[in-house]
Amino acid sequence: MSGIIVEINKLEKEYQGLKVLAGLDFTLKKGEIVCLLGPSGAGKTTLLNIMAGLSAPSAGSCRVFGKLSYVFQEDRLLPWKNVLENVMFPGGKPDAQKAKAILEKLGLIDFVNYYPAQLSGGMRQRAAIARAFYAGGDLLLMDEPFQSLDMELRLRLIKELIGLWEVRRNTIFFVTHNLEEAILLGHRILVLSAAPARVKKEFTVSQDPSERLLEEYKGLKKEIEAEFILE
Repeated sequence: MSGIIVEINKLEKEYQGLKVLAGLDFTLKKGEIVCLLGPSGAGKTTLLNIMAGLSAPSAGSCRVFGKLSYVFQEDRLLPWKNVLENVMFPGGKPDAQKAKAILEKLGLIDFVNYYPAQLSGGMRQRAAIARAFYAGGDLLLMDEPFQSLDMELRLRLIKELIGLWEVRRNTIFFVTHNLEEAILLGHRILVLSAAPARVKKEFTVSQDPSERLLEEYKGLKKEIEAEFILE
């Protein structure tokens, strides 16, 4: 299917008789950043795990056309490996030059020999993002990777993430419950209802970062916020 990297069709998931996902339908295109905005407990992580092949749907289908990488809520760095080693693990034959180039873009080039315990939370998340980009793939799944960070650091990491995406142009599916993150990062925003989750509405966002600061852009923010809050 040309141009499509993910196809979700009537996807459902139940746990012990409790329906979490209720017939999701959407596609992800090659080279776009799509944010899934939804409340806590809406099944966002469940959806990502199905997309990553870590869980099976109860009904419907999820088709991924290509290789994927996954950035979890926790950084999941190996404590006995330094930053450079973590980025290159696992990934076949190590390529330190490639890893360092990514770390440089994320502001971690001076910390390649540091261990996770020596890093701040934001630095560990950047290392986890670097590992995902090093592993490559057509699709990058990101499960609220900035949720424990303050807004100033979130803004910095969003900028760095966009910088990496501009080089690679892979598809990013970014899950969050933070409206500002979704608006600053996404080309499209899918608003998820509370569980049993369904896609309530889809919004297209300007890909010109300068437009996201315009007064008229605030109207779109209010519209998305209304869909996100009113359930």
